[in-house]
Amino acid sequence: MPVLERLLDTDTFLDMCLLPEYRHNEYELINGEMVEMPPPGFVHGEYAVEVAYYLRQYAKKHNLGRVTVEAGFRSADDRYLVLRPDVAFLSHDRAPKPGDRGLSAVMPDLAVEIASPSDRLAAIRAKAELYLRNGTRLVWLVFPAEQRVEVHSEGGEMQSLGAQDTLSGGDALPGFTLELARLFSL
Repeated sequence: MPVLERLLDTDTFLDMCLLPEYRHNEYELINGEMVEMPPPGFVHGEYAVEVAYYLRQYAKKHNLGRVTVEAGFRSADDRYLVLRPDVAFLSHDRAPKPGDRGLSAVMPDLAVEIASPSDRLAAIRAKAELYLRNGTRLVWLVFPAEQRVEVHSEGGEMQSLGAQDTLSGGDALPGFTLELARLFSL
C-alpha cells in the first residue's frame, strides 16, 4: 500500500477510499491520517448488533432519532477527521439530510465502540475523547471479554459499569436504560 507523506483532508480521504488499492478495506481519518480498520470478529459483530437493536427499539418507539452501524461521521469543526463508530445514535433535531458523499456532517449524539482483543486501551479511550471534542455527547466503550462498559461524557467524566449495573442514555438518549446483564448474556 502506498505511503502517504501529507495530511489528508476529508475530501481527499474520501477520494482515496474510492481508489482500487483502498476499496477493499475500511478506514477512518484521524488527525489527517488514514487508519485501516481491521475486519471485526464474530463476537464484536454480535455485540454491535445487540447494542444497535436495543437503541433502535427505544429510539423508534419514542421517535427520538436514527441508529446506525458502521456509518461514517465527519466533524463539522475538524476537516481531518472521519470516524466510523460501531453503533451510533443521532437525534432527529441534529440529524441532517445525508451529508457529502453520504456521510453525516455532524458527529453522533451517542457513539458506541466495541473493544476487540487487539485494541489498546489507550487508543480506544483516545478515540472516545475525539468523539467528545467534536460534538458527541456520550460514548460507550464496550469490553465484551471483561463484561464491562466505560461511559465517557462531556466534561471528561468516565464511569465504569459491570454486568450487574444499568447503562443509561443520559442527555444523549433521554430515558434509555439497559441492564447490562441482558447485553452480556450473549
